[in-house]
Amino acid sequence: MNKKTLLLIGFIIFKFVLQYSLISSDYDLQRDEYLHLDQAHHLAWGYQSVPPFTSWISYIIFLLGNSVFWVKFFPALFGALTIVVVWKSIEELKGSLFALILGATCVFFSALLRLNTLYQPNSFDVLCWTTFYFILIKYVNTENTKWLFIAAMVFAFGFLNKYNIVFLIIGLIPSIVLTEQRKIFGQPKLYVALVLGLLLITPNLFWQYNNNFPVIHHLKELAATQLVYVDRLDFLKSQLFVFIGSFFVILSGWLALLLYKPFHKYRFFFWSIIFTLVVFMYFKAKDYYAIGLYPIYISFGSVYLADKLKEGWKMYLKPVLILLPLLFFIPMYKIDFPNKSPEYIIKHAKEYEKYRKNRWEDGKDYPLPQDFADMLGWKELAVKVDSVAATLPDLEHTLILCDNYGQTGAINYYTKNKKVIAHSFNADYINWLPLDMKIKDVILVKEDNDEDKERKTEIPLFDTVYLASKRINKFAREPEISIYVLRGAKVDVNKRIKDEMERKKNYDD
Repeated sequence: MNKKTLLLIGFIIFKFVLQYSLISSDYDLQRDEYLHLDQAHHLAWGYQSVPPFTSWISYIIFLLGNSVFWVKFFPALFGALTIVVVWKSIEELKGSLFALILGATCVFFSALLRLNTLYQPNSFDVLCWTTFYFILIKYVNTENTKWLFIAAMVFAFGFLNKYNIVFLIIGLIPSIVLTEQRKIFGQPKLYVALVLGLLLITPNLFWQYNNNFPVIHHLKELAATQLVYVDRLDFLKSQLFVFIGSFFVILSGWLALLLYKPFHKYRFFFWSIIFTLVVFMYFKAKDYYAIGLYPIYISFGSVYLADKLKEGWKMYLKPVLILLPLLFFIPMYKIDFPNKSPEYIIKHAKEYEKYRKNRWEDGKDYPLPQDFADMLGWKELAVKVDSVAATLPDLEHTLILCDNYGQTGAINYYTKNKKVIAHSFNADYINWLPLDMKIKDVILVKEDNDEDKERKTEIPLFDTVYLASKRINKFAREPEISIYVLRGAKVDVNKRIKDEMERKKNYDD
């Protein structure tokens, strides 16, 4: 085993060790993670929230025991593989050992550390973007058409993971047209590869069609509730901080694509970042949507800088470039990760406010960063629901109905009572409601901002309605959650559920 391989293995091991140390035991899983994990029990070719790839990984996690260790393992794995792909890209670009170390360090100590703490589609999305760009480099170097077919498969898996990868193609096509690599459009096998990619994503497209394209509704809702608060200039500014310790390397790589003769044949990458960022800004995308753009430019920048700093006094700048990502990571470590207790964050609020970490998707400021608040109170909620459920005599005919997917997924993940399965009209759960179940009693889990706190709406429908418990956590995104019990249904609850499902779907349309 040579020195390069040993170094790469060292980066990978350190990556896993650090990822597991970045989350304090004060926190539970994040709201979205519970929904993704529940998809393992409802495998399909699509979901309202995401394409199907995440559900496949969730099923693997379920088979492995569904522990937090495995939940966190896969985003860490995708982050480690991103380092490997950047490493291989540098090798393909004929980079030196210094270039390899610089590139791996830049990717390691970046926003990917935060991204890779969460079990969401984003980590695999970045890996797919980076791999797709690496395959383009391989094709340009060899003109071997097998790489076109591999690119089609990478795109397909990226698409089945997160539709965000479509922006890669949108930014790439005009970039290729502007350069000598436009000759690729005259390659017949390109179109065969396109057909292959289309065939691979067809099951998901059929699912979208058969379900009236929920992705369109999801995008409209996202635009109305979250993207409306996105400022295009702020989006551009935030790109500086994604790889802030590596910004000089990325900038060097981008400019080298214009000025450095060995990179002339890759010049379409220079235009690609411009076109892709413009498209993201036009659609008012969230800042992290563009993270997948940058790792490949770290590859170009590392090779270019290694070549320019190999002689004379410039050689002494090499350790500085390697240290920069680490130095910038130190303040990131203090505020970007849920490695401090909520009490600590509240006590040091000014530090977080300075970097706008407490700004949520609705454009308002709160005591904790949104993701951190979304990781609190879930286990406690499940324990309280279990306690309430234990007081009821007939759980086989008891429906647990929650306000949102976070409550639902958390109860299903943490519950110790295997007869307890939570449901909701929210997100993907609306398609998983037990329509064939004879319902006698209902456990209702409601946010405390619910207007009908006395449950006056349900009183005529059940023999008994009462508040059984409350989960109170002042740091959580939902500070108070009430747990009601509705005993002895006087009406056909199943019919009510079907009517509500129809109303909900019609409203969404």
